[in-house]
Amino acid sequence: MGTEARIIVVGNEKGGTGKSTVAMHLIVSLLCMGGRVASIDLDARQATLSRYVENRARRVERGQPLPMPEHVAVPPTADPAADEARFLEALRMLSTRHDVVLIDTPGSDQPLSRLGHSYADLLVTPLNDSFIDLDVLAKVDPDSMKITRPSHYAEMVWESKKIRALRGQRGGADWFVLRNRLSTLDARNKREMERLLGDLARRIGFQCVGGLNERVIYRELFLEGLTLLDLGAGSGVEMSMSHVAARQELRRLVEALGLAALLPRG
Repeated sequence: MGTEARIIVVGNEKGGTGKSTVAMHLIVSLLCMGGRVASIDLDARQATLSRYVENRARRVERGQPLPMPEHVAVPPTADPAADEARFLEALRMLSTRHDVVLIDTPGSDQPLSRLGHSYADLLVTPLNDSFIDLDVLAKVDPDSMKITRPSHYAEMVWESKKIRALRGQRGGADWFVLRNRLSTLDARNKREMERLLGDLARRIGFQCVGGLNERVIYRELFLEGLTLLDLGAGSGVEMSMSHVAARQELRRLVEALGLAALLPRG
C-alpha cells in the first residue's frame, strides 16, 4: 500500500515507558509547526493515547483553541485478518490528507503492532533508563556487563524493516531510542546504561537520544488533555521553572528526531 504521509511509530514491547506521553507531545509539536497530523492508536485496549486525545477534545469543546490531530483507534479483536484490514484502511485514509501519521503501539508483541512497525519511516522507542527495560532490546551478561545478543523487540524491529524493504517502501526506517526518566538512577548506573546502549546502537542500528525526564506535570497534563506546549495564558496551569526545563527537553528531542524535516517545505 502506497502512502503519502510520513509515518512515525512509537513502539516498545514493554509497558510503562511513557510511549503515549511521548506520542502526544510529538503530535502537538508537529501541529504547532503547522503540520497536518493524524494519529492511530493500536494500543486501543489500554487506549491511553485515545483518552489523552478525548481529554484534549473536551477542552476544545469548552472553548479553548487547541490544535487537534485527526484520531482513529483500532482495537484488536479475535480476527487478525479483519484487524489488519481496518488498520490498513485507516492508514490509507489518513495518509492521503495529512503530512504525518503517528501510530501508538501496545507494550506487547501483537500482530497489529508488528504490522504498524513495518510502515515506520521513523521509529521512536522510549526506554526507561533501567536494566530491566534494557532487557527488551538486549541480553546482558551480569558478570561481564557486556551485551550477548539483541533481544526480542530488537529482532522484531529487524524483521519489520525487512518487510518494509520487500514492500518497496522508500528509504529505510530511522530508529531512535529515547532514554526516559533519567532521574531515578544513580550516576554509576547511568554511565553503564549509556555504555551498553552505545554498544547496542552500533550493533543494531539505532540512535540514542535524551527523552523526557520523570516529572509529576506529565500526569497532570494527561488529565487535562494538555502538553508542555499548551501551557501559558488560558491553560489554567501556571508555568514554573520545572516546566521551562521540561519544554527545553522536549525542544531538544524534537530537534534530535528531525521532525521539521517530515513536513512539507513552505
